[in-house]
Amino acid sequence: MTLLAVEGLRLTIGGRRIVHDIGFTIAAGRSLALVGASGSGKSQTCLAPFGLSPAQVEGSFRLAGEELVGAREDRLRAIRGRDVGFVFQQPLTALTPHLTIGAQLQEAWTQAGAPRPSRTEMAAALERVGLDHATERLDQYPHRLSGGQRQRALIAMAIAHKPKLLVADEPTTALDAILRTEIMRLLGRLCDERGMALLLVSHDLASVADHADDVAVLHDGHIVETGPAAMLLRSPRSDYARALIAASPRLDRPAPPLGPIGAPLIDARDISVSFARPGWRRGRLQAVADAGLSVAEGEAVAIVGGSGSGKSTLARAIARLGPVDNGAVDWRGEPLPPRKAMRPRHRAGLQPVFQDPVASLDPLWKVRDIVAEPLRRLRPDLDDVAVAARIDAALTEVGLDVALAGRRPASLSGGQAQRVAIARALGPDPALLLLDEATSALDVLVAGTILDLLGELQRQRGLAILMITHDLAVARRLCHRIIVMDAGRIVEQGPTDRLIAAPSHAITRSLVDASR
Repeated sequence: MTLLAVEGLRLTIGGRRIVHDIGFTIAAGRSLALVGASGSGKSQTCLAPFGLSPAQVEGSFRLAGEELVGAREDRLRAIRGRDVGFVFQQPLTALTPHLTIGAQLQEAWTQAGAPRPSRTEMAAALERVGLDHATERLDQYPHRLSGGQRQRALIAMAIAHKPKLLVADEPTTALDAILRTEIMRLLGRLCDERGMALLLVSHDLASVADHADDVAVLHDGHIVETGPAAMLLRSPRSDYARALIAASPRLDRPAPPLGPIGAPLIDARDISVSFARPGWRRGRLQAVADAGLSVAEGEAVAIVGGSGSGKSTLARAIARLGPVDNGAVDWRGEPLPPRKAMRPRHRAGLQPVFQDPVASLDPLWKVRDIVAEPLRRLRPDLDDVAVAARIDAALTEVGLDVALAGRRPASLSGGQAQRVAIARALGPDPALLLLDEATSALDVLVAGTILDLLGELQRQRGLAILMITHDLAVARRLCHRIIVMDAGRIVEQGPTDRLIAAPSHAITRSLVDASR
């Protein structure tokens, strides 16, 4: 039975047509994946008919026989609460920051009229999507969870009221390869067990091939190719689909040449980080235990591990961006001061680039102000003329037109926003970039250009990189060495090719197997 039928769908924003007469159907218990580059219209196709986008909608979008195009807002609200579940790409902005995970899960559970769930039922729902320490997570606020943990909580909320249709916009972006597979299998089981239909937006083509029934490839608002997922991704007919597949990082492709390694730059030893347990419980959660690493000038090192393994916590502790209980960090042979004692010269040498490019940029500032901020704070020796010159130089270096300097983040694509974030980090002439999942929110074509850009910057500047990633294929494309973490501890490390070819720890073997 057809659950979702789309015919002649057209979307317009600000007088500009962004989706052109597309159509598809999804039967109950089946899944369809929309794939394509950033800006191709995937997310708008999923959100606008439900009243979750400012786009003007024309055509037909029927859910269980009911036409949504032209429906009143109160009717759309009722449908969203009863018949549809949504998993959004950026869980931190999708979750309410001042409510605990338990409060938000309870709200999602009862919105369709279901009775209030017990803590045991809610904990079981979190465990089902792979969230550890589920009972404790119920009392935590979203900012206390890692990106992958937030995404799992959001998935639990989306399916709590047993929707007929699940709309999943990049649901596994922030997850490691092992959990990505588990989550996609879970969604597949829900389709089978509940007869739920799944409308999936994804740039993870390997996951789509393994777990989606059908695929529609979008380019500039047009569907250029459709078909069974495994067949289409194995033998694409369109040049555009072939380009998407070719851009997807894979472990079986030759590694690119990497730049030379220089003198020792940063050395961290015996780093430990813990956090207070939530709610009424006493004690602390150990996030990182006795971890250490080193990075040399011009060297790229990846910290890899599952979601919640402590990757970002360790990197932020080393960079003095987050708390640390114990440990020492040397910078060029001298002790790096504690976080509150860091001076502009220390901050200038080590600059971060975060996962969500739009959320990390001030929405009210123009690009020129965003790029200028660290220059004005960390390089007081530069006058206004020198700052303006550096802004233009930084934008040019990351491949952006200087005319973008007058625009705000909301008017930028994901790739443009991430290039602005990189330009901001490069302005003070750092010796090391901290990349915290800097490409995971981008489609494969844009992510590929960002990785190429970072590789070129590394070679030209002799720039060191400390990369946090859950994707071994991405790490292999840029990094000399890989460090593997699990449960807050470093369990294995070594040269990239050797570690991937002959992993010794079970966690590393699982990550490698899941990435092939």
